Amino acid sequence: MAVQSHSVTARLADIAAQAGVSEATVSRVLNGKPGVAAATRESVLTALDLLGYERPARLRQRSAGLVGLITPELENPIFPAFAQVIAQALTRQGYTPVLATQTPGGSTEDELTEMLVERGVVGIIYVSGLHADTTADMRRYERLRARGVPYVLVNGFSPKVRAPFVSPDDRAAMRLAVTHLASLGHRRVGLALGPARFVPVQRKIEGFLRSLDERLGVRGPEAEACIQHSLYTLEGGQAAASTLLERGCTAVVCASDMMALGAIRAARQRGLAVPGDVSVIGFDDSPLIAFTDPPLTTIRQPVTAMGQAAVRALLEEIGGTPAPHSEFVFLPELVVRGSTAAAPVGAVGGGPG
Repeated sequence: MAVQSHSVTARLADIAAQAGVSEATVSRVLNGKPGVAAATRESVLTALDLLGYERPARLRQRSAGLVGLITPELENPIFPAFAQVIAQALTRQGYTPVLATQTPGGSTEDELTEMLVERGVVGIIYVSGLHADTTADMRRYERLRARGVPYVLVNGFSPKVRAPFVSPDDRAAMRLAVTHLASLGHRRVGLALGPARFVPVQRKIEGFLRSLDERLGVRGPEAEACIQHSLYTLEGGQAAASTLLERGCTAVVCASDMMALGAIRAARQRGLAVPGDVSVIGFDDSPLIAFTDPPLTTIRQPVTAMGQAAVRALLEEIGGTPAPHSEFVFLPELVVRGSTAAAPVGAVGGGPG
């Protein structure tokens, strides 16, 4: 049966233009007629999806299975970014993604895992979960494996868990940030990050301390005074940066873009200009961060490559050829925008105050 609508002609024209094919070809695909190349058929269906039209029932793929995706809260834009990449990669492979989000006071990771297992998921991808928390009991993941559910863990690492891990190189990220600031003449560089129990935080500190030593000759208690822990929120970044500015830092590297926006606010509350008086670097390059005031210099997490690698590793696990207990590490990239500049004149040296 042909697709019925008062605006069929307009719709066909839209889809044909989007897919780069003739309206006749679109009509053949939608009506299930033979004689259309597979690649052409796929581009018509993709055009349908992009334009927000529903696929005719008989053209909907039967799902190869449900795959759970567990993320922390979605307020930090990096988590929806991961979710989108992972969901798209799963959908392309014929799987149906099921997003389960932890919310403060809501379901825990264990409760979400249980819900997904009860729904019959064929695998789970965890983003920044308890596997990143060195104080958490890692036996929960072994119990999940014993139930026959494969999983992949993004952003975090534990030698106790036999599964594929996908991470950015946090140490290299700090080297990029400190090298950039040192080249601009900054000598007092601070680091604002989350709680010390998280693996990515520990790795960033290692990279930061090594870079301070190598690039600026700052070490020992003086270097330790340049590190401030807080929460991964705008308010957390503001609190941590306030302390670092009091200690004489002219530049602050933050462990998330949200924290960096808080650091900019902290500088402005003190009457300081960013980047004239204080330089700020974020971490993630989350969506829309290029449009802040000033546009944020940040360390870009390779979200697309990481998300696709997580899906590939999971599908190998599901397919019975598990990846070794290994960590796929992706190189981050420094994206220089408008929140970093030369150190203010006369801001050289000075111990922590």
